[in-house]
Formats: sequence, structure tokens, C-alpha cells
Amino acid sequence: MPRTAPTARQRRLGAELRKMREHAGMSVAQAAQHLGVDRTRISNTEAGRFGVSEERVRSLAAIYSCGDTAYIDALVDMAVERVQGWWEEYRGKLPAGALDLAELEHHAVNLRSMQPMHIPGLLQTEDYAKAVFATAVPDLTAVEHRRRLSHRLKRRDVLDRDRPPQCTFLVHEAALRMQFGGTKVARGQLEYLLEASERDNVTVRVIPFAAGGFPGAGASVLYAAGPVPQLDTVQLDVATGVALVDAETLVANYREVLDRTQGLSLSPEDTRDFVRAIVHQL
Repeated sequence: MPRTAPTARQRRLGAELRKMREHAGMSVAQAAQHLGVDRTRISNTEAGRFGVSEERVRSLAAIYSCGDTAYIDALVDMAVERVQGWWEEYRGKLPAGALDLAELEHHAVNLRSMQPMHIPGLLQTEDYAKAVFATAVPDLTAVEHRRRLSHRLKRRDVLDRDRPPQCTFLVHEAALRMQFGGTKVARGQLEYLLEASERDNVTVRVIPFAAGGFPGAGASVLYAAGPVPQLDTVQLDVATGVALVDAETLVANYREVLDRTQGLSLSPEDTRDFVRAIVHQL
């Protein structure tokens, strides 16, 4: 049965199977002939509209002469996954990009983000998140506001699971000084940020104004590492919502942006001292 609305992860699996076929120099018709199926089956699978079994993934990998076992195993894990995530309760109630982001964070091996104007969503307090959503244009209804807030707070649970992703958050000084919700809320947010920075799986590093310009200064970037490098994904905040990037060259470019920006940031220890100094100024 075709899916009515494949998730970003399901579309990504299909896209990886398409890349595998194209790297083998094989057409859709040729792949279908090898499998003994109609060519529309291949097209629908690559579009994420049809599910695919472990056997089918391994058969396609053999047809395409792909010998990367770790990559194939990761694709199999994506194919056989049947458990629906907590974010599914918001489907049809929030923009699809919000659900894609939660799904991406859930499956990431590690996360690295760069935030020029906001505290990272995974580290936001409830009061701070409320204040951020209050700036939305057009204004959110009370119901929309509650749903977005609930969704954002549930995203934080990824940091508390048994095997949480290792996270590095690069936060610009501007984000630390933006007083969403006023002085009291800002102080509470920075104190929470300091507390979170002590977690074993969380590293917070500040990019001070004194660092000057840096690559991608105007963009928020989340780099989610998959179980193998081929499945790394970049999430960008854009005017229309959330954009996911998985093209190899673009992903490599964003990785370089984060590497260079991290080189300009303060150490985790100096970051905590820096944040404490701002807290004392509030």
C-alpha cells in the first residue's frame, strides 16, 4: 500500500536507494528488470511512497554492487523501523518540518548546532520558549501556541534517554544577550544553559562578539550525524519553516562551516565564565 505522506526519514531512505542505483550507473528500468518488478515499484520506493523490506534493501544493494556493509545495515535499520515516534501525535497539528526536526534529533548519533540569535531549542526553558513563540508572525492562536510549546519541550527528552546523542551547541553572544521575555526570563534561561552545559553529553561554546565575522553568521544550522557518514543531515531554519539538506557536497560545506566557527568559539570552561558574567549583569 502506498503511503499518503511519507516522513522525512522514509523519503531519505528512498533517496539513498536512488543514489545507490545512480552510483551503479543503472536506470530505473534496469533495476526493475533485475528485481522482476514494474519500474513504478522502483520509482515509488525511491520517492518514499512505498515501504521496503530488509530483504529488498539487501537485494538492491547486491544488484547495485554496493559493498559498504555499515551503510547497508544502516539503511536496513531505517527500512525495518516500525515504531512511531512521539512526534506523530502532532501530525496534522503542527507544520511537517517541526515533526521532521524531532525525528532527525531522535535518530542522530550526535548533534552539532550553531545559533546566532536564539538559545538552541533543546536547551530552552519553558518561559523562554513561550517568549520566542510570542514573536511569531502571524500571531499564533492560543491552541497553536500550546502545541508548539509542548512539542518543543518534549524535544528536550532526547537529552535524557539511556543513550543520548553527544551534542555541541555553538551559541553566539548575541543570543545570550537577547532578552526574550524580559530580564527575569533571560536570567533563568542563562542559568538553565549553565546547568545543561555540565551534562556529560552536552558541550556549550560561545562565539563572542570579539571573534568578529564567522562563516554562516546569519544562519541557524543543525548538523545531525547518522550511524554512517553517508546519512548525515543538515537542518536549516528558513522563512518558510525547516529545510533538510542531505546532498553530500552541501553537507560537507556545512561541516566545514561548523568546524571553522567552533575554532573561533570559547572553550567550554571559558564559556561558562562568560555566561555567568552576563547573568550577573542582568
